Formats: sequence, C-alpha cells, structure tokens
Amino acid sequence: MNRLPLLLPIRSIVFVLVFVIGALAAHKHVDEISNWWSIIAVVVNILNILLLVYAARRNGKTYWELINYQKGKTRLGQVLLVSLMILTIGTAGMYLAGYLCYGILPYAAPMMIAPIPKVLAIINLVLLPVTTAFAEDGLYLGCGVNQIRNKAAAILVPAFFFALQHCFIPTLFDAPYILYRFLSFLPLTIILCWYYYRKRNPLPIMIGHALIDVATAAQILASSTIPGFFETMCNAALS
Repeated sequence: MNRLPLLLPIRSIVFVLVFVIGALAAHKHVDEISNWWSIIAVVVNILNILLLVYAARRNGKTYWELINYQKGKTRLGQVLLVSLMILTIGTAGMYLAGYLCYGILPYAAPMMIAPIPKVLAIINLVLLPVTTAFAEDGLYLGCGVNQIRNKAAAILVPAFFFALQHCFIPTLFDAPYILYRFLSFLPLTIILCWYYYRKRNPLPIMIGHALIDVATAAQILASSTIPGFFETMCNAALS
C-alpha cells in the first residue's frame, strides 16, 4: 500500500498544534501570536522538508525523484506563464473570497503582513519563499498528485489539503476567517495540481510559488521597518 498520501493532512494538524501550544506557553490567545505566522511557517517548513526526504528514502527515492524533478526540462516561458497564473488566480481568489466572507472588495487579511522583529523580517525574506516552495509543493505534488492513481482524486484530494492548510496559517478560531482562507486558495490549488498532473514538472510551480511568497515577506519587512505602513495597509484592507 502506498502510504505517502496519508501525509497530506499533516501540515494542517501541525499548524493547529503549534499555534495552540505556543499560545498556551505564552499565556496568550491564538489571535495574539498571529503575527508570528511566517516565522512559525519557516520552522514547520524545514521540518516538513526533512520529513519528505525521510519518506522518499523509505520508498527508495530521493526528494527530487519524489517530485519528479528533471534537470533541463524547464523553459523560461513556462516559469513566466505559471508565475503569472499563480499571481492572477491567487489574487482573484483572495479578493473574491474576501467579498463573499466579509463583503469587502478588495480585501486582504491584515494579520498576514503584521510586523515582527526587524532581524527576523530580513531573514524571513529569503527563508519563507524558499522553504515554503520545497515543503508545500513537495508534499502536495510529490506525495499527493504523484502517488494517487485516479485522475480526479490525484488532482482534487491534494488540492483540498493544499487549500485547507492555509486556514491554519495563522490559526484563528473564527469561522469567516477559516472559510475566507480556504476559498482564497482552493481555485489556485486545483489549477496547480491539474497543471502538475499534466506536465509533471514541479519547477515552474515552485518558482512561481516562491515569487508570491517573496511579495508577502517583503510586505512583512515593510511593516516591520517603515513606521505607519502596517496601519495604512490595515485601513486600506478594511475600507
């Protein structure tokens, strides 16, 4: 029996546990530590990558074989196309979900760019995009799309868990927020899993994914270093 798809829910479970335990340890509510989501994500990503490397070895593969990476297969045009696709569908999904859940257009969750200590924000600019691409795409494409035989299930099951994990990054026990996060990402994750199912080339997806996270990390850096930036973005998001 192929057990790799059983790993698909793991990120959702881990994020909930980390935020709940972290809040308890800090004697705070989970809402109060939401600004640390990107740092928590980097740590979870690193552990996730190590797990994928271990799982691949247990199945007689390397991480690169798990995700079906083939050197020289990727063309610049593919990277540009997928990056544009991620940006367009991701932004449209976020705004549509914001309108459906909050009645605001455009809407972006303010806590996603909340300030953190400056040094961590600088480190985060590199680590968040890189580790997220290897961890998330490695898990949902390598252990999901690549391992499930039925075509519909190979696309929809990983896409579901791919979107679901975002409901808990950060973890807030608020139904509209959870629904907003899920709906924001589900169209994009379905498209990405479908694209990967057809092409079996993870690199354009990973690069496009990383570029989007660079933008997020850059906003966190701006919030952490530019006075008034976060408040301005919050007012714009809620106006």
